[in-house]
Amino acid sequence: MKNMDWIIRKGIPSDKKAIEDLFMDMLRTIYKTDDVEGYEEGYLDKFFDGSGDIILVAEAEGKVIGYISVEEHREDRDFIYLDDFCVAGGFRGQGIGSKLLAAAENYAGEINIPAICLHVEKSNTAAMELYEKNGYKVFRDDGSRNLLLKTTSP
Repeated sequence: MKNMDWIIRKGIPSDKKAIEDLFMDMLRTIYKTDDVEGYEEGYLDKFFDGSGDIILVAEAEGKVIGYISVEEHREDRDFIYLDDFCVAGGFRGQGIGSKLLAAAENYAGEINIPAICLHVEKSNTAAMELYEKNGYKVFRDDGSRNLLLKTTSP
């Protein structure tokens, strides 16, 4: 599935099924088991209701091949939390993950949020390499996973 043209765009409600399928694939890959559970009914709705939380998708030939969910947090310190992030197996290694990450960072800049964080399983070395290459640093050790942080402006 290499050398296929793809685009990054904001997710729409009709993408939900493809996003759910990719989420299941991500969990199976990370935990190396088929015994995983998907999103709770209605969980993805918040990304399509205009509240500030969004999903960005990578699309090729009309099919969603990757996504990143972006949660907006306005608290003592405003930040974006990247909750779920997946690129379909046959499309990895083409820069799609980096482009999705960059699109999420651009969104944070558009809404004036300078800090972006995410969790990564310590066993997911490929993801950790991607994040480090893109300027993310370990902020906190949370046992089986690390909380990573990138500050895009002071």
